[in-house]
Amino acid sequence: MSKVTGEFSVTMQPEPASAVAADTGVGRMSLDKQYHGALQATGKGEMLAYMDSALGSGAYVAIERVEGTLDGRRGDFLLHHRGLMERGAPSLVVAVVPDSGRGELAGISGTLQIRKEGGKHYYDFDYQLADSA
Repeated sequence: MSKVTGEFSVTMQPEPASAVAADTGVGRMSLDKQYHGALQATGKGEMLAYMDSALGSGAYVAIERVEGTLDGRRGDFLLHHRGLMERGAPSLVVAVVPDSGRGELAGISGTLQIRKEGGKHYYDFDYQLADSA
């Protein structure tokens, strides 16, 4: 496994939700990210989320296509986000979607951790490429 760390910026925009989603309180957002560091890439995706603000519990799922270079290798891959908040206690898993890598990133697998410090977003990405296994 290789590990890279860096900063990223994210912009989220509300998107129209389906009638079913709107009736259940589920919201939809678009994601637009810029990754910096050993991962020089853009991320574009969609997120569905629900939050009970009174109890501090909720969930979100997202799929994001990341395109650019990782340690000098050009290509793209998908990330799957799964986040839960249980009465204010967060948990988050962000993983590479199996077999989603293309270009020089074909065969990529791994997990990405997100940190927020001092108002900035950071990533810690543990990954492996099939040819380096």
